[in-house]
Amino acid sequence: MQPLLVVITGPTAVGKTDLCVQIAKHFNTEIISADSRQFYKELCIGTAKPCTKEMQNIPHHFVGQLSIKDNYNANDFEKDALSLLKKLFEIHNIVILTGGSGLFIDALCDGFDEDLPGSNTELRNKLDVLYKKYGIEILQEKLKQLDPIFYKEVDLSNAKRLFRAIEVCLITGKPFSELRKGQVQNRPFKILKIALSRDREELFDRINQRVDIMINQGLLKEVKSIISYKNHNALKTVGYTELIEHLNNEISLDQAIEKIKTNTRRYAKRQINWFMRNNEYKWYHPSEEKKIIELIQSNIN
Repeated sequence: MQPLLVVITGPTAVGKTDLCVQIAKHFNTEIISADSRQFYKELCIGTAKPCTKEMQNIPHHFVGQLSIKDNYNANDFEKDALSLLKKLFEIHNIVILTGGSGLFIDALCDGFDEDLPGSNTELRNKLDVLYKKYGIEILQEKLKQLDPIFYKEVDLSNAKRLFRAIEVCLITGKPFSELRKGQVQNRPFKILKIALSRDREELFDRINQRVDIMINQGLLKEVKSIISYKNHNALKTVGYTELIEHLNNEISLDQAIEKIKTNTRRYAKRQINWFMRNNEYKWYHPSEEKKIIELIQSNIN
């Protein structure tokens, strides 16, 4: 019997955590997180990291195993997750992969294109000079010019991903979005891809409510406790960058909160675009738990 990896993804605040816990309980299995910001132990409130109560005794892997001082990318995740899956599939016939980081999900499911060029130190240094002088906006504009398709999909607050995409474009003379559509690597397990969705208004309301809850839970205090690491890549993400601007006296707290809501909604739209380009995903509302369980059951050998 071939083991099955069930991918359950979707935009931020759509309701992945609660549903995945219930699915995991039904099939008596474990969960792997593909949320690239939940990897870091210092980032809790702003990443909506599930607490012990929310996990309901279901093992969650790749949650809080890194420090924001660590360098970790999708390639590292691919290797580590494949190694973990090999062990988990000795115990379970089904394992759940969840999170909203499309690049990390694709890395595990499909692998990376082996023909992509390596890093160019001289070029990377030139981009870094521009970044330090003009901020992340210069990278965003550069990518928009070089690869408008990937620009619409990528997390525009993630400088590291912007650096890499621009670098590949400039080295090869081709769009990164074109080059990364290479041969999918074979995996020793079946993959079922499920994406969750809600009506736009419903999703945006949930996002706004979640931001308010994060603020009430102490997100500002969390950011203050790690602001000395503000230049680390892990903190260049929605919810942290805006409050760092506030702590730098660039904007008021109310303005920061509104920016978080706006940027989170924009991020959710980019996530949806990322998953919609892959026709392997089967879309469900989070309330359709019974249908999702039936779908999973039908894919078990």
